[in-house]
Amino acid sequence: MKAMILAAGKGTRVRPLTYDLPKPMIPLLGKPVMAYLVEHLHKYGVTEIMVNVSHLHEKIEEYFGEGHQFGVQIGYSFEGYTTDSGEVVAEPIGSAGGMKKIQDFGGFFDDTTIVLCGDALIDLDLKAALLEHRRKGALASVITREVPWDKVSSYGVVVADEDGRITRFQEKPKQEEALSNFISTGIYIFEPEVIDMIPSGVPFDIGSELFPLLAEKGLPFYAQKRPFNWLDIGSVGDYWEVLQNVLTGEINNFDVPGIQIEPGLWVGLNTSIDWHGTRIEGPVYIGSGVRIEPGVTIVGPTWIGHGSHICEGAEIVRSVLFEYTRVLNDVTLHEMIVFKDYSVDRAGQMKHASEYRSEEWLNARDRRRMSRKEVANDSASLEKATA
Repeated sequence: MKAMILAAGKGTRVRPLTYDLPKPMIPLLGKPVMAYLVEHLHKYGVTEIMVNVSHLHEKIEEYFGEGHQFGVQIGYSFEGYTTDSGEVVAEPIGSAGGMKKIQDFGGFFDDTTIVLCGDALIDLDLKAALLEHRRKGALASVITREVPWDKVSSYGVVVADEDGRITRFQEKPKQEEALSNFISTGIYIFEPEVIDMIPSGVPFDIGSELFPLLAEKGLPFYAQKRPFNWLDIGSVGDYWEVLQNVLTGEINNFDVPGIQIEPGLWVGLNTSIDWHGTRIEGPVYIGSGVRIEPGVTIVGPTWIGHGSHICEGAEIVRSVLFEYTRVLNDVTLHEMIVFKDYSVDRAGQMKHASEYRSEEWLNARDRRRMSRKEVANDSASLEKATA
């Protein structure tokens, strides 16, 4: 069985995380989102996976390689071009256009293919979905999910009859214009004939162009309503909520890495925690090589990435700190995501470190500035040494 993972987007709604990472590489419990998808496909016997890449493509290719460590074979299709000077320029050609490029190049899609967006975690029973797809004689199937009406403008809206046959498909309509609150989850099943309908050599999108075309032609195009977990990382706020839910154990089949040293507290290798005056309320994960100074308060669900340094008196509440984050003395981070020089609150409000009146965190790996307390200590030591 074959699969396609769509991974060429820029992930603009998840900035600043996607300044340095393609969206499928955003980590959850220390592992990229796309890794969970590859593992899920392998679980159902899928052994050949194509991935279209563009923005920061090398991050995906370097991590996954040819897929041997996952027990699958992975191939890549880069969307972009190389200039005469050797510069590689990313230029996505749309989700459907990317599939057509692959087909024109080597004819990969010669059988029923599962198509997944690379930015969501799922536990869908793929075998059951395939059986329904074949029982109905579908050329294309879309796995759907009902969402609140105020969320429909963020998704492709599916309008189907009682048998599940799709009659209309609206890509991210305004709430007042939406004809349904059942949306596409970015999980599709395609027969090769669907790929034949995509024009060659031009940008073409699955949601805004291919699906409306299938519905207009009245082809066997079906929606499936199935019970399953679908954790969509469409925005920074979604990412924060997903990680909170995973840490609290609300999502099955996700194990916190590290060693559980007390209820609700997991640590990686070689962590250093000074417990003098320190209070940690789980669930909290502290990555390898993290240093926690005395008098720190950490309230979960919180994830602290490896190599981080939490200085004396800091308070971290329901937050996500990416690797090598240094939180300075007496700073409070409340429901924040900190990624290098940026912070984002749960509502998606992003700030650069330069926008704060005083420094609150540093990149512990790339930046070596010291806190005021450290400067004072160093000055006092120098005066004492030279007295």
